[in-house]
Amino acid sequence: MKQQKLIGTLAITSVLALALGGCAATGDNGGGDKGNGGDKGPETKAADYNPQPRENLKEGGKVNFPINQIPEQLNAFNSDATADTARIAAWYMPQVMLMKPDGTPYKNDAYLDEWKQEVKDGKTVLTFTFTKDAHWNDGTDMDWTAIDATWKANRSSEDGFNPNATDGYADIESVKQGDTAKTAIVTFKSEFAWPQMPFLTGVIHPKLAEVKNFNEAMIKNPHPEWGAGPYTINKFDANAQFVSFKPNPEWWGDKPLLDEVTFTGMDAQASINAFKNGEIDTVGANTKDRLAQLADVKDTVTYRAQQTAKTIMMIDSKKPNLSDVKVRAAFVKAIDVEQQKKIAWNGLDYSEAPTGSLSLYPFQDGYKDSFKTAGFVHDPAEAKKLLDEAGWKEGKDGYREKDGKTLEIVYPVFSDDPTQSALAKALQAQEKEVGIKLTIDVRPSAKFADDLNTKNWDVIGLRLTDSDPFGVAWFCQIYCSDSGLNTSGVGTPEFDKKIKEIQAISDPKKQIEAAMEYEPTILKQWGIIALYSGPSITVAKKGLANLTPEPYVGLDLFGVQPVENVGWEK
Repeated sequence: MKQQKLIGTLAITSVLALALGGCAATGDNGGGDKGNGGDKGPETKAADYNPQPRENLKEGGKVNFPINQIPEQLNAFNSDATADTARIAAWYMPQVMLMKPDGTPYKNDAYLDEWKQEVKDGKTVLTFTFTKDAHWNDGTDMDWTAIDATWKANRSSEDGFNPNATDGYADIESVKQGDTAKTAIVTFKSEFAWPQMPFLTGVIHPKLAEVKNFNEAMIKNPHPEWGAGPYTINKFDANAQFVSFKPNPEWWGDKPLLDEVTFTGMDAQASINAFKNGEIDTVGANTKDRLAQLADVKDTVTYRAQQTAKTIMMIDSKKPNLSDVKVRAAFVKAIDVEQQKKIAWNGLDYSEAPTGSLSLYPFQDGYKDSFKTAGFVHDPAEAKKLLDEAGWKEGKDGYREKDGKTLEIVYPVFSDDPTQSALAKALQAQEKEVGIKLTIDVRPSAKFADDLNTKNWDVIGLRLTDSDPFGVAWFCQIYCSDSGLNTSGVGTPEFDKKIKEIQAISDPKKQIEAAMEYEPTILKQWGIIALYSGPSITVAKKGLANLTPEPYVGLDLFGVQPVENVGWEK
């Protein structure tokens, strides 16, 4: 869902999800770095995905990827989409814009002849000119109507659309045809601080600018005729949690290197077994236990990159036991983040600066530790005091009680991974210390998206993944009360008004300063907290190049690469 926030598509995946990644190899499991230590420990790079030019790669072959789940909602722009939706969409929907690992966007020459930004009469103006060959799989020409449809479906929820983010799109005044239908002229309401941001996640077929289609048509139905790109759907089976892609006969650009690409939804342990059995070609290895299970698999390479993602907890303020901000604050202050980090990164030889913001990373200009300013600190004594003030008294069993009810909070875990289990049990013990009964409910990963969207939880652990480096450009997507991403229920009209004022600032530096100044005020409602980012570690078959080309996942930092360039080295 977001940040550098989700550029328009949802970037949420369950905390259990072990992300895939890649840039340059850090070692060879056949005899190099096994990821389990050494004198200095394995290096975690900014990006590590084995980038290779097409001339180094062979034509043909197949790649099989694991995925957390094949989600029901396959429209990546919809609020009910997940990071897995965006990942699948990247393989058969247009990648109009691409991005370097550092977050610098550039046009995909297969789709666009021109991508220009300028300021006219005090308003930011973007020009998109599609190539003469660009078209949708159903034969519809790809032209200004694609930009218009994307804007209309994502600018607001007032017309019935359910977009995952309106940021950027809501700031657009008009989309009009240029000299020909191939050119779209996008005019903002004023000078806009982040003109690179809108449309970075792609464009939609004009058919999806119809409310019913946008919200419902792509539920369990990928609609390949509304796609465009080097690959298209080959087989799709929602029940079997399987999708495969084949070269698209309608494609006009560089030939895709692979004959077939597959994604299979599977739980954490199933992915380990599938990799060891040769059924998949990459596997997430973000824990000591997983690395150990993979250490002896021959002809593999371990990649380690910095994640542009954060492990967060979403706290549902609408649930009776969490409606009091003092109770939410007590829950937060009971958490020992350092202990959580030690469990999560045990054996990984990894450390990082505190995750102090939901808008920026410590390595970005303008970053401030908003959580520290808001008062996020491990303080069980203060947590107990807050619970006393909220009227929750300690019972005979040590748990807090009020009006004959126990202060119980349901915390689902969508994983069978032992590290995730250890993290949940540690959290349970931390909350018990202050008298909060945390009930761990282990569920299959396939239930994640549905349970998240129906709020079948009191507190939930998530991975909030950022698709681009524009930080506060997505401030509203995280914190506005009507955002599909902010399911904590702590948004207010006052927050919304202030956020929109901040996002109206046309100078990027000043907008960042204002957002960093205001973020602690929002955080003090204790609806969303960030724990850590962590590394992205993937073990892949040797020779697989240009890994994780999709947004929201991977080893290439903010990178979005052409999917047609994924392939095997010669």
